[in-house]
Amino acid sequence: MHDQYVFEPAPQPGLEISGSDKLFPVHRIYCVGRNYADHAIEMGHDPNREPPFFFQKNPDSLVKQGQDFPYPSATNDVHFEMELVVAIGKGGVDIGVDTALDHVFGYAVGLDMTRRDLQGEAKKLGRPWEVGKAFESSAPCSPIVPAATIGHPAQGAIWLKVNDVERQRGDLDQMIWKVPETIAYLSTLFALKAGDLIFTGTPAGVGAIQRGDKMVGGVDGIAEISVKVV
Repeated sequence: MHDQYVFEPAPQPGLEISGSDKLFPVHRIYCVGRNYADHAIEMGHDPNREPPFFFQKNPDSLVKQGQDFPYPSATNDVHFEMELVVAIGKGGVDIGVDTALDHVFGYAVGLDMTRRDLQGEAKKLGRPWEVGKAFESSAPCSPIVPAATIGHPAQGAIWLKVNDVERQRGDLDQMIWKVPETIAYLSTLFALKAGDLIFTGTPAGVGAIQRGDKMVGGVDGIAEISVKVV
């Protein structure tokens, strides 16, 4: 027990690192909205290159590889969104596009789980998205693969199957805002820190899941994730 606190602080969230027995301590989770043109169209928006926008999830929303995704409360319409996740290893503000990849520790794959009905209500009323996006267990994520091992992939298939049926398929090169641009832009809005994760958006094909479903997805050449809905 830490004497300076009135109760025991929450544990530091962390993700496993491939090939290491150390953990990656997670500071913040940023998510890019509508970063694939086909998904922007699917959600009823113009896919042209408007400035990126961001929302956040909480670090303790992470679900690690091997853990289940509990179907959340207050919703009847929970959607999967398969994403490349960028793990920041060196922070900064006003980072240049040309040096942005120097700030990347590695990459993972994750699911931006969404209470779509609650997000839809919030959109209609012009309210924040947290109830739709930042609930408990809303961020399943694979272990991180260091960039020192795989480099900085700019292309590669991103896909998701639900109960062995393919639901999403795209390619990293279809991102509207590429990883270096996303890091540079985000660093003008927030002071990025080592330990930040950036979920970089999802291709088209998002849809609902039910209890008992099994989601398996990945980005070729990076990682895969398998999550059961309970």
